[in-house]
Amino acid sequence: MGTKTHCPYCGLQCAMSISGKGAADAEVTPRQFPTNKGGLCQKGWTAADVLRNPNRLTTPLVRRDGVLTPTTWDDAFDVVASGFARARREHGADAVGIFGGGGLTNEKAYQLGKFARVALGTSNIDYNGRFCMSSAAAAGIKSFGLDRGLPFPLADIGSARAIVILGGNVAETMPPMVSHLMTAARAGGLVVADPRRTATVERAVADGGVHLQLAPGTDLPLALGMAHIAVTEGYADLDYIADRTSGFDDFWRLAGQWWPERAERVTGVPVAAMRRTVALLAAARDNGTGAYVLTARGAEQHSTGTDTVSAVIGLSLLLGLCGRKGSGYGCITGQGNGQGGREHGQKADQLPGYRKIADPAARAHVAKVWGIDPDDLPGPGQSAYELLESLGQPGGPKMLMVHGANLAVSAPRAGHVVDRLASLDMLVVNDFLLSETAAMADVVLPVLQWAEEEGTMTSLEGRVLRRRQAVPVADGARSELEVLSELAIRLGQPAERFPTDPREVFDELRRASAGGPADYTGVTYDRLDNDEAIHWPCPEVGHPGTPRMFLQRFATDDGRAKFIAVDHHGPTEPVDAEFPLVCTTGRVLTHYQSGAQTRHVKALADAAGPMFVEVNTDTAERLGIADGAQVVLTSRRGSATAAARCVDSLRPDTVFLPFHYAGDQRANLLTNPALDPTSRMPEFKACAVRLEVL
Repeated sequence: MGTKTHCPYCGLQCAMSISGKGAADAEVTPRQFPTNKGGLCQKGWTAADVLRNPNRLTTPLVRRDGVLTPTTWDDAFDVVASGFARARREHGADAVGIFGGGGLTNEKAYQLGKFARVALGTSNIDYNGRFCMSSAAAAGIKSFGLDRGLPFPLADIGSARAIVILGGNVAETMPPMVSHLMTAARAGGLVVADPRRTATVERAVADGGVHLQLAPGTDLPLALGMAHIAVTEGYADLDYIADRTSGFDDFWRLAGQWWPERAERVTGVPVAAMRRTVALLAAARDNGTGAYVLTARGAEQHSTGTDTVSAVIGLSLLLGLCGRKGSGYGCITGQGNGQGGREHGQKADQLPGYRKIADPAARAHVAKVWGIDPDDLPGPGQSAYELLESLGQPGGPKMLMVHGANLAVSAPRAGHVVDRLASLDMLVVNDFLLSETAAMADVVLPVLQWAEEEGTMTSLEGRVLRRRQAVPVADGARSELEVLSELAIRLGQPAERFPTDPREVFDELRRASAGGPADYTGVTYDRLDNDEAIHWPCPEVGHPGTPRMFLQRFATDDGRAKFIAVDHHGPTEPVDAEFPLVCTTGRVLTHYQSGAQTRHVKALADAAGPMFVEVNTDTAERLGIADGAQVVLTSRRGSATAAARCVDSLRPDTVFLPFHYAGDQRANLLTNPALDPTSRMPEFKACAVRLEVL
């Protein structure tokens, strides 16, 4: 049977079993589970290959005379602790920073936030989830009073006959999810908004669905144009708007200016396609056959990402979809623990349970659990890119410790971020492979892989899951809970304040989250080990959890969902004669995130092939670029090289780059770090570039 656990990659957290005596002979077998229905993608099937990678780190490394040199754990801990102490002594508590990741278990994310604020006393902690789901989270909180990516089980959409996805290519990023789209697809009710004709678009149009082929960065006016249709053409649910929402008049003052023809001019999407989309959603609502609107990174990773999602939520509210069984709005969370990772304290402005760090009541509650004075807690810190921008600068951190992130590849304006990392007095990286960021570090701490550790994850639908140890720990590697404990003790903390047992940490997390928006009080390892399906909030042991949220009321003060008035401003960086094309980025089927893991799996790397840029065939011909030719893309921030892949289906004003590759093939050498004013999300999905033969 093997050990029951879950895939290390995306937010679906597909169920699998691991058999074998150790990493060398470990084998993956899929399990029946609501999200993956017994299936796995190629990344899941090859997940065990990462466990036996010959480049696995098992010995701490310290840079001496410019070279990363093997050393003992005690020496590495002493070097790191001395660096933290020196930076704090000479420059203050905020001279040190922590950067976390959306793939960490709930226990590690929780303990990382606690370590930063208690052992280091720094406000400078954030994580790479800021680059992923933060805009949807911010919009959800504005409208619903709470953020849970999918406020309903993923299985609910499996029977829906109308599903609209804005900015998501799930057929490649999380293939098992496609099975949940098939009822809508076969009914001609799957709609995908994307500048590219992706595999998900192909699935939609194969049975008569709709491709909304918009210009990058125009999801917001697309949503407002469809909202205009909903109101003026009789599709709006007026009783629902009156009974369950507020703010419609302010929303309509702006949305009412986006008549469909104006939206078509800006987005490039024909009015007929917008009308059909709204009609499909309304018909499925009226017939009780299921209507859902979902967003993903293509719509969210913009300097207007929060407003964009607010517009999409506004459309969903107009149609009366939210807070009703069988319909709704949701965000497709990408990272493995992208949901749990944003709930328990590794965000700059947050405490466990999705509490705000500036809230006196939240500070008092968490401080009591931690055994400290609330006044000793630091205040809100800088968001992820702002933290990276401040490294080595006057008043900024002089030392940074990184967990679960490969910033040299994944951060926007990556060349500049590498310069900032290089300016630090000390960079510490916790990883199990020598990523591009770890290769720059002064200290590298070899930590556990997914199948070597115990813990919990929270999937894209808010269900808490058990990650179980399936193989013995590699000799020499240590858990991040041990790392944090050893460092905390060296910094003068009592050992009992930073336990190393995941179950003990989770029990403390439960107490810290009690009464918060993301309340895990009633979730226990015993319940999870008995295969109970528990979605948060779960405020007490015995509570069944909350698979479907907002059915009676929303989590706002008055219980009503709020329309948020928004307008379109477009990408921060318009095209011009020097940079005439819009570059957008995304994932491919067999790679994940920065590729730090998947580029080390031969089957996945071979299937993905080398770095490429997708370009419209006519655009390539005009520029004298042949299919397969090596080209260079240049933005105002840097250049990247790739092989041209000429396609007829891409918009002629757009090029597409995958962001998994390293070196001079990094897509993020080009991307724009312009930030959303609310979520602080960088504008990954639209920057102006030129394209030339190399």
